[in-house]
Amino acid sequence: KLFLDRCLVAFEEEKLTEELQENQTEEMFLNIKDDSDLPQPKLNAELQKAHHQQFEFRDKQIINCAFPGLVLGVQDANLRAGTEVVLVEKKPDDTNQRWVWRDHDRTFHLMSDPNLVLAVSMPSTQPKYSKCALDMKGCAVVLQKYKEYSNGAANQKWHYMENAGVFSAFYSTVLDQEITAANHVSVCTFSVTSREKIDQPGYCFLSPSGKQKFMICLACARAIRGKKELKKLPTGSMFFCASGSEEANHFSLGPFKCVNVMKTDLSTLEAENTLNYLEEVLASLRTETSIQTISEKISAAMNQKAVKIIAYRNGAGYQNGQLIIASTFPMLLTMCTRQLELTRKACRLYTSDGILMLTLPDLVTWAVNECFRQSDSEEDYKERTAITDSAEGGAALHTEDKYMEKAKIKSELSLMTPDSLNMIDDSLLTIILRNPIEVWVSCGEPFLPLDALQKAARQEKQNWLEKDKILADLDAMKHKMRQLQGRRITAFKPSTLVPTKSPVQPVVVEGGWTEETEEEMRLMENIQHTETHFSEVQASQFKRSSPFSSKLLSSKHRCLYDQPSAKRVWAYRNGYKPEQGVYAWGKTISELLDNCTTRLNMQQPAKALYTPDGEPLQSWDEIERDMLLCVSAGSPFLSRRAIKQQVELRAIYARIRKQQGPDATNIVVSPSEKLKGQKGGIALAVSKQVIPEEQ
Repeated sequence: KLFLDRCLVAFEEEKLTEELQENQTEEMFLNIKDDSDLPQPKLNAELQKAHHQQFEFRDKQIINCAFPGLVLGVQDANLRAGTEVVLVEKKPDDTNQRWVWRDHDRTFHLMSDPNLVLAVSMPSTQPKYSKCALDMKGCAVVLQKYKEYSNGAANQKWHYMENAGVFSAFYSTVLDQEITAANHVSVCTFSVTSREKIDQPGYCFLSPSGKQKFMICLACARAIRGKKELKKLPTGSMFFCASGSEEANHFSLGPFKCVNVMKTDLSTLEAENTLNYLEEVLASLRTETSIQTISEKISAAMNQKAVKIIAYRNGAGYQNGQLIIASTFPMLLTMCTRQLELTRKACRLYTSDGILMLTLPDLVTWAVNECFRQSDSEEDYKERTAITDSAEGGAALHTEDKYMEKAKIKSELSLMTPDSLNMIDDSLLTIILRNPIEVWVSCGEPFLPLDALQKAARQEKQNWLEKDKILADLDAMKHKMRQLQGRRITAFKPSTLVPTKSPVQPVVVEGGWTEETEEEMRLMENIQHTETHFSEVQASQFKRSSPFSSKLLSSKHRCLYDQPSAKRVWAYRNGYKPEQGVYAWGKTISELLDNCTTRLNMQQPAKALYTPDGEPLQSWDEIERDMLLCVSAGSPFLSRRAIKQQVELRAIYARIRKQQGPDATNIVVSPSEKLKGQKGGIALAVSKQVIPEEQ
């Protein structure tokens, strides 16, 4: 930009010089009276200075136009990167004065060492907390190692304007200039390009597992140098800096100490807005950490009076209260956690009416309003009693309405806020805060009513009484059942044989001491109903997820503890003994089947669940905790007896084939000769029958 400005100045000065020379010639012939009005000395100095900045590239030499005997070259014989390029005396045989121009790269290479190119040295950067750009004015022209990257080497790109005799530096794209500036001032290039992959200098390193490769820019490589084993990327590597990727959170990449790379947009269109935002944040941080702000906070903390409270656990009612005195709210929470022996850190305080307290002034304000409300209620009661005694009939109703409206307005006007605490007299505030404030400490759960514990205890006692009554009735009915059975057996009444016409069962036994009476059957039915009712009561008590009944709590309050939905069962394989089972867990039937497959080492996945009696289980509600289950891979339920029969059948089959040969078990089925002609009937005849009857 500097050289481009100089080029424009050179064009303007050249044009101005021609015009002035023409004007001077005309004025000399017209006998100008006063020559002091012409700005000739100042103009000549500026023209001379601009003329010294004009060069000509001829015969691979950069020759100064004002002094053709001076060219750009290097005086030091020990060539290295960083050597300053100066005007030296022209020598045709000195290769340190000759340059090779590469048009496609827009670079000037030193003939004696083509790896060194003509470049502008970047200015030194100092931490400044204000809007500023890199000041390129006065920067030296030096030798640098040639960078083959498309972005990040803008200070090596030149443009030679032959007509103007000017060399313009930084003749490259805007992206190349931004990447060059970002690498110089240690700004991550992800802030400039985001996730666009570009050709830029960088390094790479492997993750601790060695499976993932991270590519980072020069600024990030400087930040983690010495912490990771870095390897330089080859030329032509297209990538974006890994500091902006999601995996970078595990490795603390990025050159910034306080700013997140992913949230910092320094692209061409958003750089100004980002800088304004960061300056505002910095100004606010300076304000917060200023001596005046800190002194105000310290004075406010010193003026804050200590507050006494009686802390109870949330949901414990008025049991086991602890007296705590503190002057700050964090200290109050810390002491509540310690003295109440909470398992988690206390984070909320509730008053008796369920109002959440988050600061100490809020707590003091609530105490003041509560004190005023109590005093007003006493005065209003006395005033209302006096009005009721003095007035009669309709006048009493009208007076009471006026009184209620007046009391409502009075209560609204007397409501205090934390900002209006300074209006209260210190002596009055001391008297109000003399008595400790009752609060209920919570670890994050919502407020529970104060009478919830007492109601829960009463409900539990009622449940136990109901349970005891059911057990007593059940024991009485079972005792009566035993008495009836004993009397029937002791009587030893003979049974009656009744003939029937059925060929299957010609004689039926009726009566006798083995047959139950009607009274016993009715009593047995009552016992079964009572046991069912008792199991339902037990299930309802067992499934309670909280020590407080859900009916006692408001619908917006959730339970402090939820019963886990996972169920544990004892599972065994279909056809095996229950003793050969294992424990299995699950929250659903599918999850329980998968766990049974793994725990029982089944070759096929489990697909069905049965009770020990062979009843299939279809829904999750039918499965109870610690239940005995039979697991099947899809085959029907098999009892131990069925398994034994299958084993015996296989043994007989194998024994016959071993004793009489493989053909002994071959069976040929053919239709019967008698029923061949009959319609609708087919009989099967066995040509060889060697299988025993028990099979």
